[in-house]
Amino acid sequence: MEYGKLTKGEAFLCQMINAIIAAGIIILFIGVYYCVVKAGIPCQEPPLEVQIQYAIHMGIGEILVKDGFLISICGGTARLLLKLVLKKMQKK
Repeated sequence: MEYGKLTKGEAFLCQMINAIIAAGIIILFIGVYYCVVKAGIPCQEPPLEVQIQYAIHMGIGEILVKDGFLISICGGTARLLLKLVLKKMQKK
């Protein structure tokens, strides 16, 4: 979208939605980091401490991946709807 043709409020909404999408992607990547790097591949027969630590890191990673994906999808949907609404308003 071109911000030059929009009012201040419309430009603010566009920037806010772009920030939401970026935040969702960042949260998604942090979740992948927790699942892949922090948790890693579990040992064959790890001690109880390592099992607990693995479970904690995998739980955090799964929640962050799910939430980051949902935030990104919701932000993308809002961006699409805003684009359609602004296009319709400019035709009038």
